[in-house]
Amino acid sequence: MPQEKSIHYIRGAMVLTAAAFIVKILSAAYRVPFQNIVGDIGFYIYQQVYPIYGIGAVLATSGFPIIISKMAAESEAGKRNKFTHDLQAAFLTLLILGLFFNSLFFFGANIIARLMGDELLAPLIKVTSFTFLFMPFLSVWRGYFQGVGNMVPTAITQVTEQLARVSAILLIASLLIANGHSLYEAGRGAWAGSLLGGFIGLLLITIFAARYKIIFPLIAKGLTLRKFYRTAHIVLVHGTAMCLSGMVLILFQFIDSFSLYSLLVHSGIETEQAKALKGIFDRGQPLIQLGTVAAASFSLALVPLIASAWMKGDTAVLQTKAINAVKISTVIGTGAAVGLANIMRPTNAMLFENSDGSSVLSILAIAIFFSSLIMVCSGILQGLGHVFAPAKYILIGLAFKATGNLIFVPLYGTKGAALATIIGLAMVTILLIKKLNKRVNIIEILSKMIKNLSLAGAAMTVILQLWMLLFTLANVQGRLWSTMIALSSVSIGGAVFLAVILRTRLLTEEEITILPFGSRLSLINANRKREKRQSE
Repeated sequence: MPQEKSIHYIRGAMVLTAAAFIVKILSAAYRVPFQNIVGDIGFYIYQQVYPIYGIGAVLATSGFPIIISKMAAESEAGKRNKFTHDLQAAFLTLLILGLFFNSLFFFGANIIARLMGDELLAPLIKVTSFTFLFMPFLSVWRGYFQGVGNMVPTAITQVTEQLARVSAILLIASLLIANGHSLYEAGRGAWAGSLLGGFIGLLLITIFAARYKIIFPLIAKGLTLRKFYRTAHIVLVHGTAMCLSGMVLILFQFIDSFSLYSLLVHSGIETEQAKALKGIFDRGQPLIQLGTVAAASFSLALVPLIASAWMKGDTAVLQTKAINAVKISTVIGTGAAVGLANIMRPTNAMLFENSDGSSVLSILAIAIFFSSLIMVCSGILQGLGHVFAPAKYILIGLAFKATGNLIFVPLYGTKGAALATIIGLAMVTILLIKKLNKRVNIIEILSKMIKNLSLAGAAMTVILQLWMLLFTLANVQGRLWSTMIALSSVSIGGAVFLAVILRTRLLTEEEITILPFGSRLSLINANRKREKRQSE
């Protein structure tokens, strides 16, 4: 029975991982056609408000549901009455929190917009504030289902909500722009469409909750003030700490929302040009998000195994899995960051119609490397019981980012903001690695990787630059040519990078199989070794 239950949970985790992957891809991909619809200034308007929604979305999908799922899993032992009050207390806590954030952003919209330097953003902030009203219901019910091993409701609601949200945003923005409405009205309409997705997600999770009869426990009698306080403390403190790891990029964007546009204007740039520059800078966000998804998804699958090994006291498995996760995220993160930085100009033109700001976006591409390591190292530390360390280091990184913006943006414009982002993320990464190294010897492992990883990155850079030089000499132009160059460069650069990784034996056979198309790569590597032995 325990083995069957374990298999059930593993299958559920796979379903949830697949759903999260789809949601992240959609979340990044839709912003490309959206930018094509509204242009750089319209994209600036949308992205200025996005971090507010992003915070609410992360709160409803990661930290709080995870804490509640632990409560639900513990209640399986038979203390159902206790869990009813836990669930009720968690719901009331998140309801109060949701109402607080809704009120803060709704009634404080004018002040927040003024702090951002653009008072026309206030109506958009008010619309976005309603995102937080969905949070208590989505968090509690998703957390409950995850805790009892039923991942299907969470997976279905997350994917359906995101599909509805993306479709509504693109449709409403298209209609408003086509009918001559202003970019600010299009932005407000897009955020209204986003709320439609949240409502559909809430409707679906409510149907699941009614089917499994977990609606009435939220209004059960017998909850004491002492019990409420104890549960509220666990949910708020632990849940918030876990959420910070999932919203690190969103929080960095939040700092840019409050400082980048204002600093550009104060440095003497005309307002409309500053908005366009911020919109071009924001093109980097979906690119970073896509790169981070590719780099981290395969490594994060190992984190539950790490937590299980830690609970069992299996030091050997713990060391092996943690090292695997860090090595894989380092390799994929390096390949994605270096590759994208090299081909940013054609990629930029392919996705966003022109190559404006490519040098700035090339700097931002480096964030993929650091973000990947932050996600994996944070996950490992949380699996080892260090919940608060990643949150503390992320706050330190945010301080470096904010200070960096104040120093570098007046000097270098949006390049300064990109540099500040890299410095902040690098600081978080260094602190996380230093902390993790106390439990797992990863600094020595990473040190041994530097030479061969640098060789792989350098080889890819040389080949890609030579490949793109051919098209430059041929003087080909246009979005279609940019698309052909970008897509062919991905294939060529990826092949060169992987070839060097395999030849230098940077990864073990087990680690290779975890990579995308890993089984095929492992077979190719085995055939290469066999041919080498035969030739000798």
